[in-house]
Amino acid sequence: MDSLQLLVSVFTDYGYLAVFLVLLACGFGVPIPEDITLVAGGIIAGLGYANVHTMFFIGMAGVLIGDSVMFLLGRYYGAHVLKWRWVARIMTPERYAAAQDKFSRYGNRVLFVARFLPGLRSPIFLSAGLCNCVSYWRFLLLDGLAALISVPIWVYLGYYGAYNHEWLLRWIKRGQAGVLVLVAIVAVIVAVWYWRHRRSAKACQD
Repeated sequence: MDSLQLLVSVFTDYGYLAVFLVLLACGFGVPIPEDITLVAGGIIAGLGYANVHTMFFIGMAGVLIGDSVMFLLGRYYGAHVLKWRWVARIMTPERYAAAQDKFSRYGNRVLFVARFLPGLRSPIFLSAGLCNCVSYWRFLLLDGLAALISVPIWVYLGYYGAYNHEWLLRWIKRGQAGVLVLVAIVAVIVAVWYWRHRRSAKACQD
């Protein structure tokens, strides 16, 4: 992957700061694959240019701060933010409609799933701030739980595959599918818990 090689080259020269800034850019909707960025961070740790555990925390910080900025822009600037040129490029009418549809169908739970929807991630987080339907701390909790699944997977995958690119590329492809399967399993568990909790509460009322 050309993008992976380019990111590894940049991160090798500029270290943690470069990883953090690129992840912020991903959060702002710049079309750089977040998973590949995290893998590249893991690779430079595996090559000895960084500490892998520190890289994990840098990855979490970059992901959560970038997402938070999008949410808070919507919260504090409201619909006015949609007139900003760079925001308008991210929040196209089609993406805005898709984000609103996800909220109407799944409620706040979509904030957890959004981390695994690259094209809709930033629009959904911005929409969450715009609609004022969820507190910042609840947003951070849901996004943080999702990040705790994706960030370590990609960082440590890059770390362990730093010297075996063929193995790494194979597992990147498998990992993308595996993360989605893991998210689906978590979603089913949460849905079952929610259904049982609601059923139990209803029984107590009767």
